[in-house]
Amino acid sequence: MVKDVNKEENKISFTYKELLGTWEDNIKEFKQGTVVHGIVRDTEKSKNGIFIELKPNLVGLAEYKENLEYGQNVDVYIKKIVPEKKKVKLLIFENEEE
Repeated sequence: MVKDVNKEENKISFTYKELLGTWEDNIKEFKQGTVVHGIVRDTEKSKNGIFIELKPNLVGLAEYKENLEYGQNVDVYIKKIVPEKKKVKLLIFENEEE
């Protein structure tokens, strides 16, 4: 998607983020109290939590848990959705079969 055209500097700026949908659009696919798949994206440096990507433009925060690596697939329980703060609170779901 073309974000900006600067004719004076002969520059065109592109973005793809807007094509991934807004937070409000993406959260519609998820419901509080359900278990969904996610991907580990980052851990807070103070080990307060782990960011889990639910969709390319939608991330939630789960409590910190040892031995999770960037890019790892996990199942998470959607504990709470807070639309006014654009936050999703998650719990990492532990499958007994693993």
